[in-house]
Amino acid sequence: MPQLNPAPWFITFLTSWLIISTMLTPKLNAHLPNEPNKNANELTTSPWHWPWY
Repeated sequence: MPQLNPAPWFITFLTSWLIISTMLTPKLNAHLPNEPNKNANELTTSPWHWPWY
């Protein structure tokens, strides 16, 4: 069974990956919230009590 020459396919893969990633990144970042969490300072934690300690 003959093997494919990876030289032209690898360049095609890298070029298409670069184009797709540059086009999708701004679209994906537009849907992510960019606001800081306002309740970050109000979080309180309670100590963990181990039942065997």
